[in-house]
Amino acid sequence: MNQLSFSLIRIGITAAIVGIVFYSIILHEISHAWAAYALGDDSAKRAGRLSLNPLKHIDIFGTIILPLILYFSAGFIYGYAKPVPFNPYNFRNFKRDSGLTALAGPLSNILIAILMSVLYHLSPVLIQNILYYVIFLNLLLAFFNLIPIPPLDGSKVLGMVLTDEAYFKWTAQERKGMIWLFGIIIASNLLGLNLIGRVVLPPVQFVMKLLGLL
Repeated sequence: MNQLSFSLIRIGITAAIVGIVFYSIILHEISHAWAAYALGDDSAKRAGRLSLNPLKHIDIFGTIILPLILYFSAGFIYGYAKPVPFNPYNFRNFKRDSGLTALAGPLSNILIAILMSVLYHLSPVLIQNILYYVIFLNLLLAFFNLIPIPPLDGSKVLGMVLTDEAYFKWTAQERKGMIWLFGIIIASNLLGLNLIGRVVLPPVQFVMKLLGLL
């Protein structure tokens, strides 16, 4: 195989991984929208967020600009789609249903990882190379979002067991929480500590081992 063919294969594999993971992020957001709708809030449906059309979900900063900035400044990629609108006052149980709506996103990525692992064990080596990274990145997305720091999904999942007073105080820190989170990520990566990786990678590796991938 000449160098050109090898390069084209690498480009094709990378494009396939990026495309599948991109739609995994879309399904993450659709799962939030679906869960909210199932629990009594149709805000996301009225905003068109139950659609598979990626244009309904792309956030210019979070989906395009932020991943590029982080990749070139800190050597890793993280991004997000446009936040799904929901009105928790339409829920029967404010904290519980907000938590379930938040949990639906990470669970969708874990489900995608499980389904892809079945395909992995039935596929030839070239396809396995693609699916391995798709599974890994979906699990990374799931467990990263389960970190209980606002505005990540885990903050609302944690909120299910907090008192009302503690819930409102904690979830009110969404803007500050994002700043804290990225400050920790960038600083720990520059210092070689990789604190977020130390939190997220163990459960990712545990699930991949259960799926027969480690």
